Amino acid sequence: MIQTMPWLFLLCLFFISFLYASVGHGGASGYLALMALFGMAPAVMKQSALIMNIFVSLIAFYEYHKAGHFKWKLFVPFAIASIPASFIGAFVTVDPVLYKKVLGLILIFPILRLLGVFGPGSQETKPVNPYWAFFIGGAIGFLSGMIGIGGGIILSPVIILLKWGNMKETAAVSALFIFVNSTSGIIALLGKGMVIDHAVYIWVMVAVTGGFLGAYLGSKKFTNPVLNKILAVVLFIASIKLLGVPEKR
Repeated sequence: MIQTMPWLFLLCLFFISFLYASVGHGGASGYLALMALFGMAPAVMKQSALIMNIFVSLIAFYEYHKAGHFKWKLFVPFAIASIPASFIGAFVTVDPVLYKKVLGLILIFPILRLLGVFGPGSQETKPVNPYWAFFIGGAIGFLSGMIGIGGGIILSPVIILLKWGNMKETAAVSALFIFVNSTSGIIALLGKGMVIDHAVYIWVMVAVTGGFLGAYLGSKKFTNPVLNKILAVVLFIASIKLLGVPEKR
């Protein structure tokens, strides 16, 4: 049974969803990091992050699509492989110790992204290589389903580094990519008999509120490097906790 978290948890949840949605992400890696800091079990973390991801990423996609940044040609090659791979990955049960170590490594991607390591994205883009996109989408999709993320935080740097899309196009594609992968993953978990606790709905409402505000401002060229760095520090602390603290048995 999930217990309702204190106000500090809800405040951090709002903050994370706001910042992630502002760059077209659902926020699962941030939610997972936050829940890890509050000592929650991996099974609870996985389902809760996916559910919140679905709502926040859909809001982010709507705002970026409405602003004219979405490209189907960039999205489809990744999604064809990622959707079934995410469904399969969700059926994989990972040892709690290994789960937290993998999550700790994955958190490095949003930390680097928030610190601007991958750059602002090039305005001169190249055509997508469908074969590489299919392979990348499948790999990210499987990992996403297994861990409980949408995969956008990994996909975004790939698109930017390969110059397949600019920053806004990447955000729009990542948002829908996160939505379809998270939906596929949660359907798989429901098929395994997952029961959703009522407390998750409160978290969803908080995440949606922050996500709506973040997506709206993000699609209108909103940036806040100070807040991004603060979130990067929080994720770094969570990453160190997951990678370095011995698991109690």
